[in-house]
Amino acid sequence: MIKKTLLIIIFPLALFAQKDTTAIRYSKIISASAMSKNLHVLASDSYEGRETGKRGQKMAAEYIKQQFKAFGIPPYKDTLYYQTYPLNLVLPIPAEVFVNEKIYTGNKDYYSFPGIPEQTIARSGVLFLGYGIEESTYSDYKGIEVRGKVVMILPGEPHGRDGNSLITRSKAPSIWTTYYKAKIEKAKESGVVALLVIVDDIEQAMKDNKHRLESPSLKLDLSKKEMPVIYISKSMADAILKNQNTETIIKKISKSRKPLSINVKSTILISVKNNVQKIEAENVLGYVEGTDLKQELIVLTAHYDHLGAVENVVFNGADDDGSGTVAIINLAQAFAQAKKEGCGPRRSMLFMTVSGEEKGLLGSAYYTENPVFPLSNTVCDLNIDMIGRLDENHATNTNYVYLIGSDKLSSDLHAISEEANKKYTNIELDYTFNDEKDRNRFYYRSDHYNFVKKGIPAIFYFNGVHEDYHKETDEVEKINFKKMENIARLVFFTAWELANRNDRIIINANKK
Repeated sequence: MIKKTLLIIIFPLALFAQKDTTAIRYSKIISASAMSKNLHVLASDSYEGRETGKRGQKMAAEYIKQQFKAFGIPPYKDTLYYQTYPLNLVLPIPAEVFVNEKIYTGNKDYYSFPGIPEQTIARSGVLFLGYGIEESTYSDYKGIEVRGKVVMILPGEPHGRDGNSLITRSKAPSIWTTYYKAKIEKAKESGVVALLVIVDDIEQAMKDNKHRLESPSLKLDLSKKEMPVIYISKSMADAILKNQNTETIIKKISKSRKPLSINVKSTILISVKNNVQKIEAENVLGYVEGTDLKQELIVLTAHYDHLGAVENVVFNGADDDGSGTVAIINLAQAFAQAKKEGCGPRRSMLFMTVSGEEKGLLGSAYYTENPVFPLSNTVCDLNIDMIGRLDENHATNTNYVYLIGSDKLSSDLHAISEEANKKYTNIELDYTFNDEKDRNRFYYRSDHYNFVKKGIPAIFYFNGVHEDYHKETDEVEKINFKKMENIARLVFFTAWELANRNDRIIINANKK
């Protein structure tokens, strides 16, 4: 009886490690009030939407730097808090498009977004692929050779979740946009030289994309080949199809629910020319040096840029990604205070707010190509991008967060994240978007992915999209700061364990 009693007492103690009271003490520095104070500044109209390369982004960089200085975080090198990087500002000039030797009018018959590298593409045929070449849409398309071809596709999907209705922008804008992005990525991967996307209502689409069409694009490198995407009207599509009608084809596919491919004998010429200016942007770095394992580095990231302003309308991006930015500021404060009081991390910590995310993950891409600290010594990246709102799947649940990527490269990282949550925060961890088949492809769409491409494990903390995503209505008044506090503390406890454990996490997986 005595032996059995001892087993019952000892086993739970071995299974559930005790809470770290030091970690708990410093986690309390992370608070809703601290993040609210900073977000009310960064997401205010005076910061002009923080568009990369513009005055508002520079103001935000200075504000973040001053916060780091106030916490006693020294410059990471000499007097530097900024990693300044060069950018190509590509002014908006529509590509020229000829179909069967007839020139069409940019921003009327079709539109294209600025930033495509200069090139000329001429083909004597167009491959029409109905609703696209995404494998998850139609397995029948796997055998069709698209490499080196100009491909034309229809919008949306042939039928909705009920198997009947056509998914269009008006019926389901978020799903519609997601499918487009997935198809574009698949076309790039498959070697398509140019993609023509037929738009339901070209005039309305241009109104919806007015800001992107009229704003310059930013690129790190214009020497790399990039597939042009041209959004065309149905009348222009009809001209390419010659004797066939787009509307008739849509009805045919929707009725049969089968894929359709047509080799169209139309000639097409696409000519892209650019007007480029050189500018600079900044990543802001707060570095807290470790102790006995200081050569190893834990990176925490969030992007502080947003979409800027259009005329008198400011896109303040309170959730995207003001929420992640102020969480990083508060996390830096907690670790800096711990170091000041002799409880600093064993591994070094880099709190990095990056710019250029909305322009194509540019700031984090520059850092991973030009690292301030060796990537070989970088243990992982914890990336926060939107944690202040609720999505439609959690409309009545404020205690959740989507985790993406935690198990992709390191089972250690995933286990540490899970244990930190069980021990300290008890948040509902939703792995919906961690599914490799998820069409949203969020794993590829935030700054952690540039670290992942270098073989560095990462976790992406995310609340999902909502009705104000990328709209001028993403305002600080709609932010749930208590939710942010809980998630930021989960990041803290995960980072604390990663920074202070004896062994560096093992990389033992390589999932795409």
